[in-house]
Amino acid sequence: MESMRCAANYAPLSPLSFLERSAVVYADRTAVVYGSKRYTWRQTRNRCIMMASALARLGMSRGDIVAVLAANVPAMYELHFSVPMAGAVLCTLNTRHDAAMLSTLLKHSEAKVFFVESHFLKTAQAALQLISQSKSNIPLLITISDSGTTSDSMDYEALLMSAPTGFEIRWPLDECDPISLNYTSGTTSRPKGVIYSHRGAYLNTLSTLLAHDVFTMPVLLWTVPMFHCNGWCLAWGMAAQGGVNICMRNVTAKAIFDNIALHKVTHLGGAPTVLNMVINSPFTERKLLHGRVIFLTGGAPPPPKVLSEMEKLGFQVNHLYGLTETYGPATTCTWRPEWDTLPLEKKAKLKALQGLHNISIQEVDIKDPVTMKSVPNDGCTMGEVMFRGNAVMSGYYKDPKATKEVMKDGWLRSGDLGVKHPIGYIQLKDRSKDIIISGGENISTIEVEAVIYSHPSVLEAAVVARPDKYWGETPCAFVKLKDGFSVEEKEIIEFCRDKLPHYMAPRSVVFSELPKTSTGKIQKFVLRGKAKAMGSLSKKGISKL
Repeated sequence: MESMRCAANYAPLSPLSFLERSAVVYADRTAVVYGSKRYTWRQTRNRCIMMASALARLGMSRGDIVAVLAANVPAMYELHFSVPMAGAVLCTLNTRHDAAMLSTLLKHSEAKVFFVESHFLKTAQAALQLISQSKSNIPLLITISDSGTTSDSMDYEALLMSAPTGFEIRWPLDECDPISLNYTSGTTSRPKGVIYSHRGAYLNTLSTLLAHDVFTMPVLLWTVPMFHCNGWCLAWGMAAQGGVNICMRNVTAKAIFDNIALHKVTHLGGAPTVLNMVINSPFTERKLLHGRVIFLTGGAPPPPKVLSEMEKLGFQVNHLYGLTETYGPATTCTWRPEWDTLPLEKKAKLKALQGLHNISIQEVDIKDPVTMKSVPNDGCTMGEVMFRGNAVMSGYYKDPKATKEVMKDGWLRSGDLGVKHPIGYIQLKDRSKDIIISGGENISTIEVEAVIYSHPSVLEAAVVARPDKYWGETPCAFVKLKDGFSVEEKEIIEFCRDKLPHYMAPRSVVFSELPKTSTGKIQKFVLRGKAKAMGSLSKKGISKL
């Protein structure tokens, strides 16, 4: 059968088209709210066009990198459109990085322009100083001021207002052209630059909207950092649906409840630590929900206890899972109506599953990483979680060797270990680096953590391996207690031994704050270092379990 591709039947897929449509359909409806600031979709589109024009005047060409260091403020949202409108590639940087890491990423990305919110200016300037000492090219610094008014010509608002008019959007020549460069969290090694294409961003945005009931004109509270997988692609998704973006700098339980009540928020998201913050908030800070509020959670497997407590508060928790390499959300634990009548504890355990792939992913599977054979659907046999499909990254920036390795045999290897249940849903058991092997037995730290979280005194928990001269290694729990609670190490250990096989129960407990990334993930590599420094727990080579 003959077919013809032409301008009438084909245009490169790009999230930029979402904004173009919303600027017409939702022209005078609110698009962005930040304190007293409000912009409509028409205004947002015009501001993005003007900033794209300003970037073009500064010499930005197709493929050039534009870096941004900012919290969830309006400028950060607008740059998700204005940078690719100029044909450039957006690189959003983690606001918790220090000057040394920022300088490393700026040099690696070869960013030509660097937007910095005033709150992070001191760290950014220190990073630029380090770059100058290495004799590398220094990106042009443009500040994003709090007030929005400044005499500095290299400030965001001043640059925008002085931009030439009549700019025409530089649409991608090919839908596989890069739209953004996202660096991985770097919790285990130096961050890698993950390349997103216009096509992948377009498709994963739509699949995320569909998977989580992000209907027409939603109200999203920005509790997920926009620098993290472009806000799970929802930065573009809000434009697709003509939604309202409620921007906020600091995430607290009080701010979450206040904003939900004030703006009638319909969607928000965050790692399980954000859920934990909400369920442990003082009663004086809580407010009744106005209706259905969908809370998207991912980044780490949420403990069933936390999920059930969120449901009691009235939130509908949607569990997603993905990687930076899959544009963020790649699987969803799609809820089945027949599960509605199950006991709350059983429902929470089902909701803790990672589920199945979204429509932009062709397939997710649990495979033996050596033989590449799929594991049986028995809920027991562990393998590596692997993906293939249209929402898998284009590759690692400047690292073809790592790209080839992570995508060999036609599958993206996640590094996560999991099982597949009889219903076909997958469940994470651990990162391959986190699994504990004690006396030849594999111990899932996720399972142990879920039990510890169910203790009424525990606020947060993380389990890592501690060296053991006899068993090789044994579980060591790092625990943060709720305010006003006091528990002895022995009580936590006995609590776990009552609910788990004895070899899985932690043999040492450390009460302390837990180090986290800015996206709420607990930095287990830091805790592993602490556990290793504690040395072997065994005495005289023998340890009873």
